[in-house]
Amino acid sequence: MPSDAPLTIDFIGGTVGYRLRRGEGRGQALPRAVGMAKGATPSIVDATAGMGRDAFLLASLGANVTLIERNRAVHDALAEAMARAGDSSPELAAIISRMTLLHGDSRTLLAGLNPEVVLVDPMHPPRGKSALVKKEMRVLRGLVGDDPDQRELIDAALQSARQRVVLKWPLRAASPEGLRRPSHQIAGKTTRYDVFMV
Repeated sequence: MPSDAPLTIDFIGGTVGYRLRRGEGRGQALPRAVGMAKGATPSIVDATAGMGRDAFLLASLGANVTLIERNRAVHDALAEAMARAGDSSPELAAIISRMTLLHGDSRTLLAGLNPEVVLVDPMHPPRGKSALVKKEMRVLRGLVGDDPDQRELIDAALQSARQRVVLKWPLRAASPEGLRRPSHQIAGKTTRYDVFMV
């Protein structure tokens, strides 16, 4: 996928809007993984913001989320999508108000943020024989590459988080090499959340 393909991010309709309208709440796998299931609302840093969907979900449940994106094109697309959503309705404006977007490298920015929880969702290993990845994810991979420094990022997250680090990873994929065993895991249909209590 060429890196100049347009990246479209939408917090109003599509998948994100559908999830918001369904209102599945804190019982979903991701909110449980970050520690929101029992009514807690931790401060969260999404260290690999990407399309911003996970951060939006967490913000829709009341969390204050700092999104960090190091790729300028992806950052700018996120900023535009957040602005459009914030202007579209009071409900979405309230959610967007809990999202703070930063441009930079999480490996250096995390130390100054003092988050309770850090979510890390690096570019996943290429799929084998499974169905073709959605077009938007192919565009994203074309823009950001393969995250060869993901272990450095996870280590930085473990050093900065006050409560836990959550690694979002394909359900059946091997963990990044050399990473210690998680404290526990929460599995979804195709994705798992490896939770590292600190």
